[in-house]
Amino acid sequence: MKLQKGVTLVELMVTVSIIAIILAFVAPSIQSILIKNRIVAEINETSSLIQYARHHAIDEQAQVVVCPSKDFAICSTDWNDPKIVFIDDDDNAIRGNTEELLVTIGATTSNSIMTNTTDIIKFAETGEANLGTEILLCHKDGNAEYARSLSVTLQGRVKMSTDSDKNGINENAAGTELSC
Repeated sequence: MKLQKGVTLVELMVTVSIIAIILAFVAPSIQSILIKNRIVAEINETSSLIQYARHHAIDEQAQVVVCPSKDFAICSTDWNDPKIVFIDDDDNAIRGNTEELLVTIGATTSNSIMTNTTDIIKFAETGEANLGTEILLCHKDGNAEYARSLSVTLQGRVKMSTDSDKNGINENAAGTELSC
């Protein structure tokens, strides 16, 4: 009797079939998890940037601006651009040669869309914001399940959206479900 040193074609086909069936059920949920994690990472990065700007305004007793900017000098209105934080000594929302660039983050990924209710966020020396604002981050497919938001109050506090009613869609600080 000879010892077998491999697998038969039937055994190989059964194994491949089992793997294909498992992947058919697991792959969609893995993609959903990856999209959610990327969106959460981007909103956390933006939240950190805004909180840094507020704390720096308080620590340095200066007006600090957070805004999107393609050239890292002039604020734009497209929140998908890179974001910058700088001390705005002359209160013109343009980073001059003498105004220090404090920190930047990159542009929003190509799969995400970020919008804001205001063009720029200014923090006074007391940490107060010039306007209350809401930043909304959505996946490009517009599915509300992936949407996340940041609310900046007039007091300068930053609050991230939560799913308080556990229906799979986050609500903003006012309790309204997010929609893209």
